[in-house]
Amino acid sequence: MAKIEIHRITNANVYLDGQSLLGRAESVDLPQIKAKMAEHKALGMVGTIEAFAGFEKLEGKIKWSSYYADVLKKVANPFKAVQIQVRGSMPIILGGSVSREAPVVALLSVVFKSLPGGAFKQHENVELETDFTAYYMKLTVDGQDVAEIDVLENIYKAGGVDLLAQYNANIGG
Repeated sequence: MAKIEIHRITNANVYLDGQSLLGRAESVDLPQIKAKMAEHKALGMVGTIEAFAGFEKLEGKIKWSSYYADVLKKVANPFKAVQIQVRGSMPIILGGSVSREAPVVALLSVVFKSLPGGAFKQHENVELETDFTAYYMKLTVDGQDVAEIDVLENIYKAGGVDLLAQYNANIGG
């Protein structure tokens, strides 16, 4: 009988500059690491290719459950980067039972781009969403480094392998 291993994350906690925000954030959209591709065509080629040309902006957002002055004071300052950490516990289901739980950790250095005024509705909680741009992000799943990017330091690692090492050596970085 084949054993299917299922991984699920259904909850997480958010930390801002090391402070737990348990129960304060409703959701976090982490940035997507997306390669910027440039089209290349030339005489003698039978087709057109796309070649790596850098990375797109790392953008994300956090939806807050209410107004929290200590959080919003940091969100209001676009001149100071803050550290965000999102930590989840991922049950690993094997043969219908949870065989173990593994940590999932995203660590980011971000600058917030918006300070929400909020949306007020009768009998409903206020809705606040803050957009951010990230300069650094590292994703670790079950103790394994999946991806790490630092836009200001020209670092990009996948599976712990520095994929820009030769590039940095070539440019003297």
